[in-house]
Amino acid sequence: MDMLKVSAAEFQRNIGRYQDLALRQPVAVTRNGRESCVLLSTEEYRRLKRRDREALGLEDFTDADIAALEASRPPEEAKAFDHEFEP
Repeated sequence: MDMLKVSAAEFQRNIGRYQDLALRQPVAVTRNGRESCVLLSTEEYRRLKRRDREALGLEDFTDADIAALEASRPPEEAKAFDHEFEP
């Protein structure tokens, strides 16, 4: 989903317009050129919150899913973080 970016000043001048646009796509509000918050529809927010609380158990995975996870290997560049596992 594409995200529209708008400055905080522009957002304040045309808040109604951006509220309407946020019903169709997220609107990122920037401050000093950096994204500071995102306006999105209530429906999308609730969908994301539902997913946030979703927890899967092993019984939710097929044998093929489990086999694929067991066969997976991290990419070589992940070795740069090995030191984080040292006591």
